[in-house]
Amino acid sequence: MPLRAEHDRVLLGRLLGRDPALHAYQLGDLDDFFWPYTSWFRRGEQVALLYHAVVPPTLLAFADAAGRRELAALLAELAPVLPARLYAHLSPGLAPVLDGWFEVVDGGRHVKMALTDRGRLAAAVGEGQPLGAADLPELTELYAAAYPGNWFDPRMLDTGQYVGVRRAGLLVAVAGVHVYSPTWRVAALGNVTTRVGYRGRGLARAAVAALCRRLVGRVDQVTLNVRADNVAAVRLYRGLGFTAVAEYGEYALTARSAVPGG
Repeated sequence: MPLRAEHDRVLLGRLLGRDPALHAYQLGDLDDFFWPYTSWFRRGEQVALLYHAVVPPTLLAFADAAGRRELAALLAELAPVLPARLYAHLSPGLAPVLDGWFEVVDGGRHVKMALTDRGRLAAAVGEGQPLGAADLPELTELYAAAYPGNWFDPRMLDTGQYVGVRRAGLLVAVAGVHVYSPTWRVAALGNVTTRVGYRGRGLARAAVAALCRRLVGRVDQVTLNVRADNVAAVRLYRGLGFTAVAEYGEYALTARSAVPGG
């Protein structure tokens, strides 16, 4: 089956929903909140997403081992029409498919984790109050000071799934989401940080625990992405009941001046 643009959310949800932990970001992007910023491509049962609410846009393409050959064929057909600059999150072995069209800069190995042990979460100390639009200036300042270069869209506060920890009225730690969809029953944690000077006290862990307790019951899958070499973060999430479910790579892509056959 050749590559085709796909606009059927029900079909996409069915295909991605076969492995919701692997595809949590894509499932979340089916929600009305994200859908206008997405372009979807399908070849057989494999799906790729181009998310263009950020600059440069981001390509998401994940498959288990059995589906990677078909997904590689999808990417080979899609490559000529992709933007000249983009990021890509790809399952292992897929990046070389794009090498003929793009300069590919490896951003490192990452791990997808999912909340699988709710007993550990229940035993963890949680702390944090919900943040909203009124907290945006303070949150923006915190990210600038403690997490420069993170990916935060102010619209994310509209999900109601950001919690902050304060000391003497100062916002010192936060945990939030990149994706949250009650419709598709998935959430992906993100934008977790602690202000310098307050680190080492377990505040980020407490904020993540509080956020996860808000999410449990609202969604079926609570997931996150983390660099594989971020040992401290991986340990923190494992302690809260998360386990690794898949690996993937992050890449920066820039179109080559000469392309295959050109």
